[in-house]
Amino acid sequence: MSEAVRWLYGALMVASSATAVLGNLLLLLLLLLHRELRSDTRGFSLSLGVSDLALGLSTIPFGAHNGLAGWEGPPSGGALCQGSAFLFLLLQTASLHSLAWATVDKFTEICFALSYRRLWTAARSRAALALVWTFSLLSAALPLLGFGRFAYSESRFLCCPSFAPEQRLFVALWMAAGVVAPILTMCSLYGYIVFVARKQARRGTFRCNEQHCFYVPANTYLKSSVVMVTNSVCLLLCWLPYISVCLYETFSGLRSPAALSALSCWLCVSSAAFNPWISCLTQT
Repeated sequence: MSEAVRWLYGALMVASSATAVLGNLLLLLLLLLHRELRSDTRGFSLSLGVSDLALGLSTIPFGAHNGLAGWEGPPSGGALCQGSAFLFLLLQTASLHSLAWATVDKFTEICFALSYRRLWTAARSRAALALVWTFSLLSAALPLLGFGRFAYSESRFLCCPSFAPEQRLFVALWMAAGVVAPILTMCSLYGYIVFVARKQARRGTFRCNEQHCFYVPANTYLKSSVVMVTNSVCLLLCWLPYISVCLYETFSGLRSPAALSALSCWLCVSSAAFNPWISCLTQT
């Protein structure tokens, strides 16, 4: 990798780390201190914020240091590399699944408003959170137990899952259940919400209070559509390059260009910087 690309990668990682830490700290403070945001399902947003904050404090600075210093990285079999890769996989999986459950919560609130309180109880929210973190811990622990492998990637400047052909079963399972499934779920739910919003905008709506009724303009519904489309595009931009590069390396046995590998990795981890703003946009 050329020195210019390496320095650009390091600078982008520094910016992503600072943005992720600042954004998620603000989000967590709002959720903890603002009474109107307290609900039975705010645990999903808290889980998302904690995961992304931890990524901004651990994995992203590690990649920034390695890129800027030109360090060859720790031995793949060492405790430092194995531990940082475990954290990387754990936090990324927990972040994606927490965001997916937060989207399911928002979808239920919008499309099943009358039965929302009955569907999302505190006990069910805690069970969903326990499922998220149990799955994330299991996914991150499997390479340590021999199913899959962690290794240092010289093109990504991070310790991460090995995308070698002999690890294709682990990579395929993790990609399918840990990455692609939550992304498809979120994009599908966003798409349905946009469909409902556009349909409602064409139909028109009146809202009434004790004194009079007034017409809700179509622009109100179209604005919510813009937010959902923006969220979907941001999610796909962050993850599609990473998914494509990793699957290409795993199933072809070839190495992707170093610059492309570094860019896809930066986009993937930079989702931790975008997620708090996505969460803020989807709040009323």
